[in-house]
Amino acid sequence: MTDTLPCEGCRGLCCGPVPITETERKKIQKKVKSMPRKLREALENQLRLPGTCIFYDLDRDRCGIHDARPDVCRRFGYHKDLVCFRAPQLATKEKVTLADRPIGYLSIDFTWKHF
Repeated sequence: MTDTLPCEGCRGLCCGPVPITETERKKIQKKVKSMPRKLREALENQLRLPGTCIFYDLDRDRCGIHDARPDVCRRFGYHKDLVCFRAPQLATKEKVTLADRPIGYLSIDFTWKHF
Protein backbone atom coordinates (compact mmCIF):
# COMPACT_ATOMS: atom_id res chain seq x y z
CA MET A 1 0.00 0.00 0.00
CA THR A 2 1.24 3.50 -0.80
CA ASP A 3 1.58 6.11 1.92
CA THR A 4 1.02 9.22 -0.21
CA LEU A 5 -1.73 10.27 -2.57
CA PRO A 6 -1.23 9.86 -6.33
CA CYS A 7 -2.08 13.49 -7.07
CA GLU A 8 0.08 13.93 -10.14
CA GLY A 9 -2.15 14.06 -13.18
CA CYS A 10 -5.36 14.88 -11.30
CA ARG A 11 -5.21 18.52 -12.42
CA GLY A 12 -7.00 19.69 -9.27
CA LEU A 13 -10.24 17.82 -9.89
CA CYS A 14 -10.55 16.98 -6.18
CA CYS A 15 -9.41 20.42 -5.06
CA GLY A 16 -12.52 22.40 -4.45
CA PRO A 17 -14.58 24.00 -3.36
CA VAL A 18 -12.38 24.24 -0.27
CA PRO A 19 -13.85 25.40 3.06
CA ILE A 20 -11.58 27.69 5.09
CA THR A 21 -11.62 29.08 8.60
CA GLU A 22 -10.68 32.61 9.61
CA THR A 23 -7.32 31.39 10.89
CA GLU A 24 -6.65 29.64 7.58
CA ARG A 25 -7.69 32.74 5.61
CA LYS A 26 -5.12 34.80 7.50
CA LYS A 27 -2.41 32.17 6.97
CA ILE A 28 -3.18 32.00 3.24
CA GLN A 29 -3.23 35.78 2.97
CA LYS A 30 0.22 35.96 4.56
CA LYS A 31 1.51 33.28 2.16
CA VAL A 32 0.08 35.04 -0.90
CA LYS A 33 1.55 38.39 0.14
CA SER A 34 4.99 36.78 0.48
CA MET A 35 4.88 35.27 -3.04
CA PRO A 36 7.01 36.87 -5.73
CA ARG A 37 4.74 39.05 -7.87
CA LYS A 38 5.46 37.09 -11.06
CA LEU A 39 4.56 33.78 -9.40
CA ARG A 40 1.39 35.19 -7.88
CA GLU A 41 0.24 36.67 -11.19
CA ALA A 42 0.97 33.44 -13.06
CA LEU A 43 -1.06 31.46 -10.51
CA GLU A 44 -3.89 34.00 -10.43
CA ASN A 45 -4.27 34.13 -14.21
CA GLN A 46 -4.65 30.40 -14.81
CA LEU A 47 -8.00 29.25 -16.19
CA ARG A 48 -9.58 26.61 -13.95
CA LEU A 49 -12.79 24.64 -14.00
CA PRO A 50 -15.53 26.32 -11.93
CA GLY A 51 -15.20 25.34 -8.28
CA THR A 52 -11.55 24.29 -8.52
CA CYS A 53 -9.49 25.93 -5.80
CA ILE A 54 -8.06 29.28 -6.89
CA PHE A 55 -4.67 28.22 -5.53
CA TYR A 56 -4.38 25.01 -7.51
CA ASP A 57 -1.43 25.48 -9.87
CA LEU A 58 -2.45 23.86 -13.16
CA ASP A 59 0.93 24.57 -14.76
CA ARG A 60 2.78 22.62 -12.07
CA ASP A 61 -0.09 20.21 -11.28
CA ARG A 62 0.07 20.87 -7.54
CA CYS A 63 -1.10 23.15 -4.75
CA GLY A 64 0.26 26.67 -5.15
CA ILE A 65 0.11 27.34 -1.40
CA HIS A 66 1.01 23.85 -0.16
CA ASP A 67 2.61 24.87 3.14
CA ALA A 68 -0.36 27.16 3.93
CA ARG A 69 -3.11 24.86 2.62
CA PRO A 70 -6.29 24.46 4.70
CA ASP A 71 -6.75 21.62 7.17
CA VAL A 72 -9.32 19.86 4.99
CA CYS A 73 -6.71 19.65 2.21
CA ARG A 74 -4.18 18.15 4.61
CA ARG A 75 -6.73 15.49 5.57
CA PHE A 76 -7.99 14.74 2.08
CA GLY A 77 -7.63 11.13 1.03
CA TYR A 78 -7.12 9.75 4.52
CA HIS A 79 -10.64 10.06 5.93
CA LYS A 80 -13.73 8.08 4.96
CA ASP A 81 -15.63 11.21 3.89
CA LEU A 82 -12.69 12.63 1.89
CA VAL A 83 -11.75 9.64 -0.26
CA CYS A 84 -9.26 9.95 -3.12
CA PHE A 85 -10.78 8.05 -6.05
CA ARG A 86 -7.31 6.97 -7.20
CA ALA A 87 -6.28 5.57 -3.79
CA PRO A 88 -9.45 4.77 -1.81
CA GLN A 89 -7.54 2.28 0.36
CA LEU A 90 -5.82 5.20 2.13
CA ALA A 91 -9.11 6.45 3.61
CA THR A 92 -8.85 4.51 6.86
CA LYS A 93 -9.59 7.29 9.35
CA GLU A 94 -13.07 8.18 10.55
CA LYS A 95 -14.97 11.21 9.26
CA VAL A 96 -13.33 14.61 9.51
CA THR A 97 -14.25 16.91 12.35
CA LEU A 98 -12.89 20.39 11.76
CA ALA A 99 -11.80 22.31 14.84
CA ASP A 100 -13.18 25.66 13.70
CA ARG A 101 -16.27 26.56 11.72
CA PRO A 102 -15.61 27.50 8.07
CA ILE A 103 -16.25 31.12 7.10
CA GLY A 104 -16.61 30.33 3.41
CA TYR A 105 -15.17 28.51 0.42
CA LEU A 106 -12.18 29.25 -1.79
CA SER A 107 -13.32 29.94 -5.36
CA ILE A 108 -16.87 30.75 -4.25
CA ASP A 109 -16.81 33.10 -1.24
CA PHE A 110 -13.10 33.95 -1.47
CA THR A 111 -11.43 34.76 -4.77
CA TRP A 112 -8.09 36.34 -5.66
CA LYS A 113 -9.45 39.81 -4.92
CA HIS A 114 -9.68 38.80 -1.23
CA PHE A 115 -5.98 37.96 -1.04
